[in-house]
Amino acid sequence: MAPLATALVTTGPAARAGAPNILKPLPPRRFVDYGTNAEMRWDSVDPARYHTAQRHLFVRNHTRTPTIDPATYGLRIFGDGLREPRSEADAHVLSLRELKRLPRHVHTAVLECTGNGRSFFASQQDEPASGTPWTLGAVGTVRWEGVKLRHVLRRLGVSPRAVAVMATGLDDEFTSGGTNYGRVRRPFAIEKALDDAILAWAANGEDLLPDHGFPLRLVLPGWIGIASIKWLGSLEVSRRGLTSPWNTTFYRMTGGDYPADSPPLTVNPVRSAWELPWAATLPAGVTRTLTGRAWSGAGPIRRVDVSLDGGRSWRPAELEDPRGRAPRSGPADNGTGWTRWSVRWRAPRAGSYELLARATDRAGRRQPLVTPYNAQGYFFDAVVRHPVTVA
Repeated sequence: MAPLATALVTTGPAARAGAPNILKPLPPRRFVDYGTNAEMRWDSVDPARYHTAQRHLFVRNHTRTPTIDPATYGLRIFGDGLREPRSEADAHVLSLRELKRLPRHVHTAVLECTGNGRSFFASQQDEPASGTPWTLGAVGTVRWEGVKLRHVLRRLGVSPRAVAVMATGLDDEFTSGGTNYGRVRRPFAIEKALDDAILAWAANGEDLLPDHGFPLRLVLPGWIGIASIKWLGSLEVSRRGLTSPWNTTFYRMTGGDYPADSPPLTVNPVRSAWELPWAATLPAGVTRTLTGRAWSGAGPIRRVDVSLDGGRSWRPAELEDPRGRAPRSGPADNGTGWTRWSVRWRAPRAGSYELLARATDRAGRRQPLVTPYNAQGYFFDAVVRHPVTVA
C-alpha cells in the first residue's frame, strides 16, 4: 500500500449561519434550514419509501461541507495499537481504489443526531436546552455501502492490546466561544471497530454526497450520529483509552441530575414520529390512515402504541417492518433500520387533539412520558405530543 498525497480539501473561514455551509439544495417544503444544519420535515416523507434519499437526509455540520478530490484522497491509519506500530507521519495510506478492492459490505442503518428532539425539552417540559432546536427530523435510514472496518484493520494487523480507535474528519477546525477545538474527532472502542463499523463510500446505491461525507465516512450502526465521522481523514488505533472534546466536553450528559462523570454517549434511544405536519388540520368525519416510523439504536421495534386522544386511551399500531429492515431486503439489512407503522382514525369529530406514539424495542426499552433534563438537550426520547386540529 504505497503512500499517497494528502487529500485536497477546499475549505474556507469558519462557518456562519446560512448558505453556502451546506452544498445540496434545501427546498423549504422538505427542510428547516438552520445554516450549518438542516432538518428533514416529517410531512415530506413518503410513507411508501423505506430508505431516506440523500437529497432528503438531514445535515449536521460543525463548520461547513468541504469539497474533497477523490483522486488524491487517502485514509491514514496509524497508532501503537497496530501489530506493527506506526507514527502519524509514517501512517498507512489507503486510496479509495484500494479500499474498494476489499470485500464489499452493504448495511442498512438509522443515522440520527444526538440532539434530535432537543426543542421538546423547552416546548413540552419547560426546560430549554442549548443547541440546534431540532424537532424529530434529524434522522434517516440509509443503505450504506462500503467495507467493514475489521477487514481493513485485520489486513494491516491489530495488536491484541488495542483498546480504542480515534476517527478524525477533514472538515474545518471547529471554534466555539473563542476556543478552537480542532478537527471533529471522536474515539470508539476496538470492539465496535471489529464488530459492525463500516467505511462507507456510497448511500442507497449512489456515491456519497459532499454533505454526507464524500468520498468516505465512518458508520457506527446504532450509535449517535457524531460517532459516524464524515469526510474521514484518519484512524488512530491505540493501546490506551483516547479522548477528544467530542466525548468529554460534548456528547455526554451534563447538568440536571446527571453526575459529573457521566460516560460518553453511544447507543441511540427509542423514538417515534408521525408523518404528519406539525399542528396539521384534518377534515372532520373522514376516516383516514395515519402513518409514522419508530427506531432504536439497540435493535428492531417490538411494538408501537398510539393514542389519538392525548393519552386517555391507547391502541397498538400496525407494524409494517417489524424486523427493522426494508421489504424484500437481503441479508445485509439485519434489523438496524426503522419500522413503519400505521393506525386507522375513524371519522374524528371537530376539535383539537394531541396524537401520541410510544415505541418499545426488542431490548425492552420503551419511550418514557418525560425525559430527564440535560444541559445540551441530548436524547429527548419521551413521547411527543403532536397537535392536530380536526375541522
